[in-house]
Amino acid sequence: MLKGISPLVSPELLATLASMGHGDEIVLADAHFPGHSCNENVIRADGLMIDDLLEAILPLYELDHAIDDPVRMMQPSDEELADGSIASAYETVVSGYQATLDKAAPGKPSISRISRFEFYDHASTSFAVVMTGDTRIYANLLLAKGVTPTE
Repeated sequence: MLKGISPLVSPELLATLASMGHGDEIVLADAHFPGHSCNENVIRADGLMIDDLLEAILPLYELDHAIDDPVRMMQPSDEELADGSIASAYETVVSGYQATLDKAAPGKPSISRISRFEFYDHASTSFAVVMTGDTRIYANLLLAKGVTPTE
């Protein structure tokens, strides 16, 4: 173990985060996400919730300041959002992620939302996909890495 690094960040994930360059993207995927179909670089984090993993990663990871939307989520379709239970569950996930971001990276843009198939396109070109045990619907999150300050 290393001091100051959450034990939720596996050695493989830590090496992946360190290897990423600015502009590279990483997907924090829910348990339903087709990670192995979308990307060859899949890291298993079974049993972890994305909220907890996000909180563990953000102190180590600078979000990209050069783009308007360094944090994106997969959004349900309009038909699914018309279903009150899906919309409510989704908004609960979004607000939880936003609270974590606000705490760890104040002043960063809010989470933007993209369609399921646009998210898949990003996942296929992302640096890695981290498959978690999170079973909440549409809990998938995409982070774009920025430049680490030299301070």
